[in-house]
Amino acid sequence: MATILVSSCLLGCKVRYNGSDLKAQNTAFHTLISEHTLVPFCPEVSAGLPIPRAPAEVQFGDGVNVLTGDSKILTHDHHDVTAEFIRGAELTLEKCLSERIQFAVLTESSPSCGSQTIYDGTFTGIKQQGVGVTTALLEQNGIRVFSQHNVDELNRLLSD
Repeated sequence: MATILVSSCLLGCKVRYNGSDLKAQNTAFHTLISEHTLVPFCPEVSAGLPIPRAPAEVQFGDGVNVLTGDSKILTHDHHDVTAEFIRGAELTLEKCLSERIQFAVLTESSPSCGSQTIYDGTFTGIKQQGVGVTTALLEQNGIRVFSQHNVDELNRLLSD
């Protein structure tokens, strides 16, 4: 049995920017819930961002670029929330390290949690390849990140 960090919104917590959840409803996710210990966590809320909050997107890059200082995260009304997103990523990493968590399932396309895609910074709903800032920091520290769309891959890895 593994301990896995999971985006709170995937477990039904209404913590997304618009006050909703994104509860994962598939067989692979139910298998994960029944066979492992899940630790719910929301990087954005942990960093003090409110619910609801203005939508935010990475500008000119992805989470890796945010961590190097080459990109920022702005809300649709141009408020810079980069520091809050970095703090949320740091708090997520601290949680993983303190509980010896080696795997995370995070919400795809989020500026924090995206593991394959994020929105392109134009607030037009267009996605691009890239990772969110939390995913980038976790992966830089050896924690494997999966999305709600590839939990079956994590389940296979954990069953070996």
